[in-house]
Amino acid sequence: MSHFLKTLLGAAAGTLMLGGTAIAQDTIKVGVLHSLSGTMAISETTLKDTMLMLIEEQNKKGGVLGKQLEAVVVDPASDWPLFAEKARELLTVSEVDVMFGCWTSVSRKSVLPVIEELNGLLFYPVQYEGEESSKNVFYTGAAPNQQAIPATDYFLEELGVEKFALLGTDYVYPRTTNNILESYLKEKGVAEDDIFVNYTPFGHSDWSKIVADVVALGADGKKVGVISTINGDANIGFYKELAAAGISADDIPVVAFSVGEEELSGLDTSNLVGHLAAWNYFQSADSEANGEFIEQWKAFAGENRVTNDPMEATYIGFNMWVQAVEEAGTTDVDPVREAMWGQEFPNLTGGTAVMGTDHHLSKPVLIGEIMDDGQFDIISQTEEVAGDAWTDFLPESAVLKSDWKELECGMYNTSTSTCVQVQSNY
Repeated sequence: MSHFLKTLLGAAAGTLMLGGTAIAQDTIKVGVLHSLSGTMAISETTLKDTMLMLIEEQNKKGGVLGKQLEAVVVDPASDWPLFAEKARELLTVSEVDVMFGCWTSVSRKSVLPVIEELNGLLFYPVQYEGEESSKNVFYTGAAPNQQAIPATDYFLEELGVEKFALLGTDYVYPRTTNNILESYLKEKGVAEDDIFVNYTPFGHSDWSKIVADVVALGADGKKVGVISTINGDANIGFYKELAAAGISADDIPVVAFSVGEEELSGLDTSNLVGHLAAWNYFQSADSEANGEFIEQWKAFAGENRVTNDPMEATYIGFNMWVQAVEEAGTTDVDPVREAMWGQEFPNLTGGTAVMGTDHHLSKPVLIGEIMDDGQFDIISQTEEVAGDAWTDFLPESAVLKSDWKELECGMYNTSTSTCVQVQSNY
């Protein structure tokens, strides 16, 4: 046989048909569904880079099931309907085996009907409002009981906060989270008049009236705290206005769920020192595994790049997926999904993450205090907390549970013993 013919046959081997079935492809395709342009690009590009780093590292180890991984990167451009379109493209045109992506609740909600229709698999790595459990999504970011509720407890128990300002950007995550927190605070004995709720549009910049309202909340001498679900650049204006009003973290502490290392790296942090953030990971976590992760990241992305919580969630989710594929012996979604239940992987902060049958991770809750270098001093860390798909603090949700293994349902009503619905059109 000629060298030319051998080469030709070798090149065709990946696409040969045998009994009507295509011989296995040369690579396992991994969809990366993160905005690389538009308003969310700064945050999401970091997760795209994280995925490329993880895939490169896994390929050095020999890939998965003896095959190399191939990243298929698309740009939904911070355009929520485009997320659905790009997800469909990844699944039907690129034929990816799994997707890692989305950041905001609106982007996740956009892709849900597509991945459920086409039986895709999405790993979602960012904290979210809960009230969801899809058969086709693994939620590696925090549910409210793994971030918002513990932060509120810290305010009540450690800081003696008596009045609460719930300030958020006007979209799904803040409204749902604050609805849960308002109910929780009332259950804890906080009066309705001692809870101030306010929503502002994306990019809001005039914070003088809102800060004045927050200050006025404490006119009776009671301790006021701010729980912030403010998103994006609006945080800069809010903290600046607090400082301009002469309000320190000692006077009115703020705990935020969207201010992390990435956001702080480009800011003057002088107005933020002493305020708090609640996450499940901080770069300042002191562990051997985290030291290695930071070193790997800086070598890959640049010495000035920082790590953050959604990166750790991406790292855990990716490694669990690799383990599940190896265990299942295939990349097919259903066997991999079943193999994901009970998967374990070390957290970068210590301890072990475990994937539940509700598709939520167990993870520790960390509260960090902002330092002047833009890093966090970790002042509180819990043992692993199991994520709760349906909150215990809203009456209509308290009766719901998710169990895709035994009940085969993501929205099971325990009072009626019925599966309310399987697809997540809620």
